[in-house]
Amino acid sequence: MTEKLKDYSKSVLRYIQDYIKIRDIPESIAETMLYAVESGGKRLRPVLCLEFCKLCGGAEQKAMSAAAAIEMIHTFSLVYDDLPCMDDDDLRRGKPSCHIAYGEAFALLGGSALESFGYTAVIDDGALTDSVKIKLLKALSDGVNGMIYGQVCDMSVTANSDEKFLTHTNLLKTGALVSCACKMGCIAAGADEALIEKAGVYGNSLGLAFQITDDILDSGVSDEISYVSLLGLEGAKKKAKEYTEKAVRVLKEFPDAGSSDFLTELTYSLLERKS
Repeated sequence: MTEKLKDYSKSVLRYIQDYIKIRDIPESIAETMLYAVESGGKRLRPVLCLEFCKLCGGAEQKAMSAAAAIEMIHTFSLVYDDLPCMDDDDLRRGKPSCHIAYGEAFALLGGSALESFGYTAVIDDGALTDSVKIKLLKALSDGVNGMIYGQVCDMSVTANSDEKFLTHTNLLKTGALVSCACKMGCIAAGADEALIEKAGVYGNSLGLAFQITDDILDSGVSDEISYVSLLGLEGAKKKAKEYTEKAVRVLKEFPDAGSSDFLTELTYSLLERKS
C-alpha cells in the first residue's frame, strides 16, 4: 500500500507543478505556491478522489484534475491556517510555514491563487464534459464552503462545548473536503447520484475518524477541547473505531466492492497511524 500511495502522491504533485508552471503568473507567486504544495503531507484527499473514480469504473486519469484541485485547495487552507490571524504556526511539517518563508502578503496571495487554480484545473481539463465539470465545481465549492463554516465553528468552541457541537464542527472543518474528494472521484467516473451520496457518507465517516485520531495523537500536547477531553482516551479510541467501521461498511455497498481492498486497507491504516 505504501508504494501505491507514493506513486499517487508523485503523480498528483507532478500534475500540480506542471499546471502552475504553464500559467502566466508572476514568478514570485508561482514560487510561493510551489513551496506550499511541495511541503509533503499524506495527500489523502487526492488519493481518495482517484480511488473512488476507479471504484466506480473510471480510469484514474479521468479524475487527475479533480485530485489536483482538491490538493491545491487543501493546501491553500493549510497556508491560511498557519497565518498569525488564525493558528499562528511558524512550522508546517518541519519546515517554515509559508508566511514565515515568504511573508504574510505572499502567503495570502499564494493561498488565494491555489484556491482559484483548483477551480481552473477542472475547467481546463479537456477530457471532461461540461456537465461533469459543472458537477465537479459544485462539489468543490460545497466542500470549500463547508470547510470555512467548520473553521468558524472551531473558533467558537469553548470549555462548555459538547460532543454534538464538536462533531458538527469536525464534519465541516475536516469532513467536508474529505467527503468532497470522494464525491469528485465518483463524479469524474460518471457515477449516479446514489453512489455519489454513498461516497459522501464514507468521506464524512472517515473525516471524523481522522479528526478523532488527531485528537488522540495530540492528547497531552494540546489543552484544547477535543474528543479526548470529552470522552477520555479510551472513549475517543472507541469512537474513532466506530466511524472507521462505518466507512468500511459503506465501501461494501458499491457494486464493485471487490475492488475496494486498497481503500479498506487505507481506511484502517489511518486509524492506526502514529502521526
